[in-house]
Amino acid sequence: MRRIRRVHVLAAALTAALCVPASGVSSAAGGPTVITKAGKNETALNLIAWEGYTQPQWVKPFTKATGCKVRAKYGGSSDEMVTLMRTGQYDAVSASGDASLRLIVGKDVRSINPNLIPDFKNFIPALKSPQHNTVKGVHYGISLQWGPNTLLYNTKKVKPAPTSWGVLYSSKYKGKITVPDNAIQIADAALYLSKTKPALGIKDPYELNDTQFKAAVDLLKKQRPLIKKYWLTAGDEIDLFKNGGAVLGASWPYQTNTLKGSGVKVQAVVPTEGMTGWADTWMLASKAKHPNCMYKWMAWMVTPHVQTQVAEYFGDAPANPKACAELYKTYGSYGVKNFCTLYSVNDQSFYNSISFWKTPQADCGDTRGQTCVSYDKWVTAFQAVKAGS
Repeated sequence: MRRIRRVHVLAAALTAALCVPASGVSSAAGGPTVITKAGKNETALNLIAWEGYTQPQWVKPFTKATGCKVRAKYGGSSDEMVTLMRTGQYDAVSASGDASLRLIVGKDVRSINPNLIPDFKNFIPALKSPQHNTVKGVHYGISLQWGPNTLLYNTKKVKPAPTSWGVLYSSKYKGKITVPDNAIQIADAALYLSKTKPALGIKDPYELNDTQFKAAVDLLKKQRPLIKKYWLTAGDEIDLFKNGGAVLGASWPYQTNTLKGSGVKVQAVVPTEGMTGWADTWMLASKAKHPNCMYKWMAWMVTPHVQTQVAEYFGDAPANPKACAELYKTYGSYGVKNFCTLYSVNDQSFYNSISFWKTPQADCGDTRGQTCVSYDKWVTAFQAVKAGS
């Protein structure tokens, strides 16, 4: 998971974006009620969030504009966030794609009305109704930030320049490879196999039957002796590339840009097989005590100005490309010029090459029925891979 922290303070209240009608609800068939009109603010908002998503530079103006006082509990992992949401003590969560479907299936979150989010219409198409937060046309959250998992390499040590994920499974760079410490890494192996071993019939790297799952796990087991370290934070990978411990790895744009800014000779590529990626979603708890404040928060967080602030602080790409105008004009302590160009924010072909994270479910979501491998088995298998068993 990515937890990166750089501070950049920008000022301005965006109250106009928070203007929504009076209260109302409607009943969604087979699910919780959907708020059709936001009502009076409850004056409080209790969030579970990734560190960096509730910074004072945008929280304080929000509270001043709405009267909603934000209290945030930082989650250390998607698993922890799911557990916390099930306590019923929180109004909402900034869930990544490897948690969102778990929360939907578990009925821990309620459907939302994107018509109450003024900037929703400006979102990139891929993040309006993505599979990780929208089920059968019903929205269970509002996208916030996103990023791809690219192939990072040291241009002085890795020659020729790699074009395929296959280099991460090659013994040529044994002991110099690093990949994320995350069970979703199985999807990266499955994506690679979907192109290199088409006979397996992998169509979706998150919907794997037993045979496909075993093939992906076996590939990771073969990779295990090649790994220098499984990185848990962006800083872990940055340090590995700086000290020469790693010359190849799966990465995010933040690490690439930070390393380049430090003078390390690195480059990132989109492999021919495509890539996985993550997108975070604000999700409203089924038992939220402050739903109106949460709607105001969701609207606030996707305004162009706040999207700019979060992108510059967090090192992620904005869901709302309207932020690019400000990102191009000014850049803060994160220090990246041409931000939206570097992050391919307006490149539709780039989006199309990403298989965004979603929680693996036993139900394949098609005519195959309950024949796919569920997330709990992914976690168990990945722990076994790391243990070398």
